[in-house]
Parts: sequence; C-alpha cells; structure tokens
Amino acid sequence: MVIGEMDAAQVAAYFRGKNVLITGATGFLGKVLLEKILRIQPDVRKLFLLVRATDDESARRRVQTEVTGREIFQVLREKHGKGFEDFIEEKVCPLAGDVMYEDFGLDTAKLKEVSKDVDIIVNGAATTNFYERYDVSFDTNVLGAKQICAFANKCTKLKMLLHVSTAYVSGEQEGLILEKPFMMGGTLREGTHLDIESELNLIKHTQIELKANCATDKAERKTMKELGLKRARHFGWPNTYVFTKAMGEMLLGHLRGDLPVVIIRPSIITSLLKEPLPGWMEGVRTIDSVFLGYAKQALKFFLVDPNTIMDSGGHGGKLHDGGHAGALRGTSTDHLPCDIVHEQPGLLHDSPGDGPPLLRGQPAARGERRAHPAEQDALL
Repeated sequence: MVIGEMDAAQVAAYFRGKNVLITGATGFLGKVLLEKILRIQPDVRKLFLLVRATDDESARRRVQTEVTGREIFQVLREKHGKGFEDFIEEKVCPLAGDVMYEDFGLDTAKLKEVSKDVDIIVNGAATTNFYERYDVSFDTNVLGAKQICAFANKCTKLKMLLHVSTAYVSGEQEGLILEKPFMMGGTLREGTHLDIESELNLIKHTQIELKANCATDKAERKTMKELGLKRARHFGWPNTYVFTKAMGEMLLGHLRGDLPVVIIRPSIITSLLKEPLPGWMEGVRTIDSVFLGYAKQALKFFLVDPNTIMDSGGHGGKLHDGGHAGALRGTSTDHLPCDIVHEQPGLLHDSPGDGPPLLRGQPAARGERRAHPAEQDALL
C-alpha cells in the first residue's frame, strides 16, 4: 500500500489498546499528537507523558496548564462535556522526569510499571533553539537520544520507537538530497571525522575552565553558545540545533540493537492545517511571524526569489499522513529496519559492545522519498 493512500481508520485502529510513552508532550508537536490520539482513538489504553517537574503531582498540574487546558483541546472538551477531566485522568498519566537522565530519573517502581506496559515510544523532546548553548543542546538532543534508546531496550513489549528529528540535519545543500542514515563519525564536511565522546569531553573541559576562571553567567552562556556554533560549522552543519540532532540520530543507529526504530525528519512546521482548529499555532517560531504579518495585513508583500522552493507545511494531524502512517501499520516487528521518513529505511549500526562508555550505553556524566527495494537490501 502506498503510504499516502493509507486510510486514517487503519492508523487509528493501531492505537487501540496500546500504551504510548510521549516525550516533549508540552511542545507544539506533542500537544497535536496527544490531542489527535485521544480524539480519533479514545480506546487507546494509556498515554504516559514524560514532563520536567519535581514530582508527579507537579507534572500533572503542568500537563493541565500547558497541554490539556489549551485551545487545541477545545473540540475534545466539547465532545466529552462534563466528562472531559475524567476522560483525561483515565487516559493520560504524567510522569515527572527528564530524557537527559538515566531511566529518565524515574523511581524503580514507576520504571518497572512503565517499561513492562509501553508498546510505543514517541521521542519528541528536543532543544530547538538554533544557537542554544552547546552543553544544553548536547544534553537533550544527544544524550537524550542515548537515554531514550537505553530505556527502550528495557521495554519488554515495545513495538516501535519513533524519534522526531529534522530535515535540516542534511545541512545547507542544493539539489536532490536523499534520506540517508548518519553513520558514527560521519560529517557534512569532507576530510573531518566526528567523535561524539570527544565532543562531550570538550564540553566538560570548557565548563571546568569557565569555573576555574570564575566566569560570569553571561560569559559562560556566550562561550558555550559560541562553542556549539564553532563545532557545528567545523563539521559542516549551519547551527548547533541541527548538529546535535544529527549526533542524536547517530547514537540511535549505534545503540538500537534490535529495536524497531523509525526516524522522522520534518521540515518547517507552521500551524494546524485542518483539524481540530484550522490555522491554530502556539507562539511565534521560525516563519510564523511572516504568516501572522500577512494575516493581519501588516505585511502585504516581501521580496523573494521566484525560483526558491520553500519546504514548509501546516500540521495536518500527522497520524494519518505520510510521516507516521508508514510506521503505524501494525505489521510484525520481527527484523523491522529503522525507517527514515521525510515528512526511509535501515540505520546501519555498530555493535553496542564496542566504543567508549558513552557509546556503549553506559551512563555519562552529564525531498520526501522512499528507498527502492534494492537500496533497502543494501542499507540493511
């Protein structure tokens, strides 16, 4: 079946009776995903939301305030009426934790409960600031991917780990760009080799130097931001965000073992396209200010190159379009390859037993295209 022709009902049916762990649920994509699942598949068993908070009660309040209390849940709230809060309480389980910590910082009892129940993990947690501090971006986008992979390997009934990356891990290139997996050590600049362990050590060394020199908070932020940008450009990436997301993909490929992994690489995501609230957006990111200016008639025109192709998209509730549909067919996960979807197959991976501590999975201190079957064989 062609992914684009997949019936939405078939995808919705996949979630019936499933337990799903979602990271990054307080972000834009996380809210859209959560609302979509609850609206089209109310028979989903449980949605675990990993949220940064001091305890589960704080996590619950944060979900109520920042997620289910937002306008995007208006349709769902009207559908359930007075029973909305009871429905949310039955289906949604907030967890206080953080992807950058081993086992997300969950206590033993909670870890055991979640790991034995989870069928699907959607990792949407990320630091998306293009010029974030290198240490902050590395913690979430690189070490976070490592911790997600380690946790997924403890989930006894896991059917899929879906990781949200970005199309811009491909850097600033022109022409047809194939969706190829990143191998460990690979870069976008010829003649360079990327050692993720060395990058972590560089961050630690820089932090030690800053502390020894009694650097101010402002000086520390400036230094760490400049370091991230310098390292990204050294290896051919334009900014710290896409650089660290690329490293996260590398670690997933290296540590996944036999995990069924899907990596989605969306481009610019703007507002909702149709449902539940056409045009809904939250905050002003990337090119949102252009759309808002045009909608309010404050920006009536702007200069562009007419030959330029803008790769952006309204979020159409991607559970039933190309991005997630191919991953959610409910087929057997035996020998399932790692798909890369631009919103396709096989992440080669080295033996998890090789390499330094970070790459062995040990705790550290801190153009839409589907590959031809012949390529799949080569990639696998």
